[in-house]
Amino acid sequence: MTHHLPPIPEPPRPLYSLVAWPPQVLDTWMRRAQATLNVSGFGLPHLNLRAPFQTSLGSPDLMAAFREGLRGEPALEVRVRGWKRLSSVIFLEFELDPALSDLHARMLNIGPSSRAPYDGADYRPHLTLALGILPWAEDLLWEQVQALRPPLDHFTVQALSLTREERGEVQELHTFPLVLPLEDEGAMNEAGAAPS
Repeated sequence: MTHHLPPIPEPPRPLYSLVAWPPQVLDTWMRRAQATLNVSGFGLPHLNLRAPFQTSLGSPDLMAAFREGLRGEPALEVRVRGWKRLSSVIFLEFELDPALSDLHARMLNIGPSSRAPYDGADYRPHLTLALGILPWAEDLLWEQVQALRPPLDHFTVQALSLTREERGEVQELHTFPLVLPLEDEGAMNEAGAAPS
């Protein structure tokens, strides 16, 4: 009698994301607001250009694909739209202008990869303030959030980062600088900063 052992399951694939980090003043303000309200999002405040996805590509090949896809990509101006509330989530939403919409759509074509429910037509650029809000607390928290005013109403995204989440830990794999307008590069050079 022959006994067959069950196949060894493949380890789960990591989740990758393409994100923009907010400027320090907004990052600090979001973290303080979260601490004051005793809430959190997932990881550090970040704006997803691609929601978490899985791929059969290894990290080096995925980095190379994003490097090629982002070659010559100009810096993006993002504008705060305001607070938005969905079931169990409150976030600071940004305007989805044509440049951001086009970049998001092009980044979805890098793969092969899975698609998240809130990518594509349902994409909303945002910074998550609170995630996993219990139903009994939603109205109270929403009322408190209405009084919060972000320290800025827009900022320029100068780089995008590829991250990997595995077993609850998020690692930044690579940062892709975006092309700055010539006047910004000149101002940076005058200030003694290295050009990007």
